[in-house]
Amino acid sequence: MNHESINSLKGIGEKTGKLFQKVGVITVEDLLEYYPRAYDTYEEPSPLGELKPDQVMTVAGMLYKTPDVKRYSHIQVITTTLKDMTGTLLLTWYNMPYLHTTLKAGMRAVFRGRVVKKNGRLTMEQPEVFTAEAYEQVVHSMQPVYGQTKGLSNKTIVRAQRQALSLRSMVRDYMPADLRRKHELAEYNFAMEHIHFPTDRSELLFARKRLVFDEFFLFLMAVRRLKERREDKKSAYVLNLSQEVETLRKSLPYSLTKAQQKVLTEIYGDLSGGRVMNRLIQGDVGSGKTIIAILSLLQAAYNGYQGALMAPTEVLAKQHLESMTELFAAHHIDKKPILVTGSMTAKEKRIAYEKIASHEADIIIGTHALIQDKVIYDNLALVITDEQHRFGVGQRELLGKKGEEPHVLVMSATPIPRTLAIIIYGDLDISVIDELPANRLPIKNCVVDTGYRKKAYEFIRKEIGNGRQAYVICPMVEASEMIDAENVLDYTKTLREALPGITVEYLHGKMKPKEKNGIMERFACGEIKVLVSTTVIEVGVNVPNATVMMIENAERFGLAQLHQLRGRVGRGKYQSYCIMVGASDQEGTKERLDILNQSNDGFFIASEDLKLRGPGDIFGIRQSGDLEFKLGDIFTDANLLKTVSEEVKRIFTEDPELEKEEHQELKRKLKEYLEKSYDKLNL
Repeated sequence: MNHESINSLKGIGEKTGKLFQKVGVITVEDLLEYYPRAYDTYEEPSPLGELKPDQVMTVAGMLYKTPDVKRYSHIQVITTTLKDMTGTLLLTWYNMPYLHTTLKAGMRAVFRGRVVKKNGRLTMEQPEVFTAEAYEQVVHSMQPVYGQTKGLSNKTIVRAQRQALSLRSMVRDYMPADLRRKHELAEYNFAMEHIHFPTDRSELLFARKRLVFDEFFLFLMAVRRLKERREDKKSAYVLNLSQEVETLRKSLPYSLTKAQQKVLTEIYGDLSGGRVMNRLIQGDVGSGKTIIAILSLLQAAYNGYQGALMAPTEVLAKQHLESMTELFAAHHIDKKPILVTGSMTAKEKRIAYEKIASHEADIIIGTHALIQDKVIYDNLALVITDEQHRFGVGQRELLGKKGEEPHVLVMSATPIPRTLAIIIYGDLDISVIDELPANRLPIKNCVVDTGYRKKAYEFIRKEIGNGRQAYVICPMVEASEMIDAENVLDYTKTLREALPGITVEYLHGKMKPKEKNGIMERFACGEIKVLVSTTVIEVGVNVPNATVMMIENAERFGLAQLHQLRGRVGRGKYQSYCIMVGASDQEGTKERLDILNQSNDGFFIASEDLKLRGPGDIFGIRQSGDLEFKLGDIFTDANLLKTVSEEVKRIFTEDPELEKEEHQELKRKLKEYLEKSYDKLNL
């Protein structure tokens, strides 16, 4: 049953099946692994005097009067007042005329909805209405809330999940029994059921711990297996230090920082050492990783080989080509860089392929198109990839088949504390650039509430008047009935009205690659002045002219991710600003955002993020980047990650080939995992 199409479930026809595909659910197994993004908890009613704005709360009391009905153009508004011993509360509904006959003065009931502050008084909008008995049935229960898309409601997903759980084939638990006992891990089938429908928070945490343990466990076992396969592989490419590259380094218009110099020495040591390099450079946004990439590629070129640089987007690949071409021309470097991207015409590709095969091109820059079958290299000695493209194992082998296995350098702007980086990137040696070039103007930060928006729009208008550009980030693509957060599509309309005469466009992950590229290019060349986007802009384009980053619902992002977003500005010579708009009054939100206010150091921020995350802090805040486990979060679950890492090490030490009786199921599961994730495994 688990591998059948989602359409095999009752009530899911072709139309709903397509909507499920939009959120990445194709089979019943995909559906079961489509975990809730939050849970709605039905709490005990709160006294009216203790209500807080911007939260979903439950109240009980007596209706002070029969509801009033007023009409405003197309909307019917119904209002009434609720009273208890501690205060009064205004209740408001839109377009629900029947309530006028069901709600009467003097009636006692329970109401649940979002509390907002309007005209100085607290109001509950669009609350659900329960009798005391009916609420008794649901109090303390937790209802799952899933990521949705237009036309696919939470109710539909919940119904499908219940059906899938009742029809699924039970899975044999592959986790060794002693390991489960030692770490108090739930049985797999139990965890699967209770992650979707927990009866309370402790059951939810119990189920989640098991599934996160699994995610980390299989990932780290795979990393270990693959690392063993290529430990100390001899390299066919021994690259000696080239005098021309040293001359270029010395004639750059700026000096490399001590950190850049140290990393360069480590890379040169790898390239000339006779073993295949597998190195990760971690460097904060703007720490100068690109020049290190260029100098490394030139080492390959001056040793008579080719080097390739893979960027996450076409726009960034083009920008790399332009800056490299300018640099080479200014310093009389006689090596030729060339571009290969998916959107080039067949003729352009053919010419590029010929230049690569004949070694007329020394450095090849591009997107994933670099590893297609048609690209034949002539002695490819070095491949540099951006973190969004940590090579899948299958991809690395593709390149290996085109010649000998090249040296691999991975560049990452995601600051992860070293202890975690060593675990997650277990297959790579790690270098860190932990200082910024001296000429960088620090970004000015401010954390504000939603009341500041008008001022922020005025500020954006002023910056655009001075010839600059701005980003606005929203957490969601489109409005959702369950989640109260700004969304890209509606926000773009709002901004177009607030900023007449200014070109405002939007960008999000659900757009086709061609559309995304078009928007990014228009923003990069200055035609679009304000770009409203989801977090897809974290990588992928360098716009030195953009000076304002405004982040809506900043409380919904992890600190390391906010820092990444902020790093999109401050790349040019102009003063840049980051405005973080927090829509939540919850305790701790201000404290978290203030860390960003005080520091521009990504590694400090990442370690503070780690301290602030408690084991219970599992909703709403996720890091992004390519370490996106479905449930696990390397910050929130850092301690579990360390535990799993130790267990993986222990198992492989005691039973390197997983031959023991108790490891047979595990061996089967790992084989299945490697087959399924082989190409995608970020290693």
